[in-house]
Amino acid sequence: MTWSWPVSLRTALPGGAALVLRPLARSDRGAWEEVRARNARWLAPWESTVPGRPGPPATFSRLRRSLDRSARDGLLLPFVVDVDGRLVGQVQLFDVLGGARSSGLAGYWLDERATGHGYATWAVALLLDHALGPVGLHRVEVAIRPENEASLAVAARLRLPEEGLRRGFMHVDGRWADHRCFAVVAEDLGPGGYADGGLVGMLRREHGPASTTRNLRDTPPA
Repeated sequence: MTWSWPVSLRTALPGGAALVLRPLARSDRGAWEEVRARNARWLAPWESTVPGRPGPPATFSRLRRSLDRSARDGLLLPFVVDVDGRLVGQVQLFDVLGGARSSGLAGYWLDERATGHGYATWAVALLLDHALGPVGLHRVEVAIRPENEASLAVAARLRLPEEGLRRGFMHVDGRWADHRCFAVVAEDLGPGGYADGGLVGMLRREHGPASTTRNLRDTPPA
């Protein structure tokens, strides 16, 4: 496994917009707090919670420092989803394991106003390509509530292989919830795999002409 943080990932969407996955920066505070507050009801049914009495919500500064520290320690890859300079959500790789497991879980959320443009699909594709390519993981899972039709549509567009239902997989919205489990392994993105050359490349072939996708390594947060 090859770990690098901070790192930013960039691709051009078929319509020409620039989609960037990058670390959460100090300068994001106003936009992040506004988006989270405005989407609180929209996101509540799908976000993980902690069993028992919840503590006070983390401040933006504490959250940013915690994410950055965990990323430097190789525990997660926490990205902001930025489209043409506008923060529209977050996507992250978490529960990262090395060694014989060499795996992780991917999760994401999107501003309700930014839905319907394919941003989540391309962001997850970019993250999975990075995790199974440059990072060197062998397997990444995506666990989705059976009721979450929007996220299931993302999995369908990326043709993520489904492995079945995991009962009580995660504590969500105050209770233990079942999740449908999808997983991609490195072989899926290689010769003979269903997405040979990567998921972003697969989307390119289906939705538009090729354009540049690149990794911007060692990009410090603002």
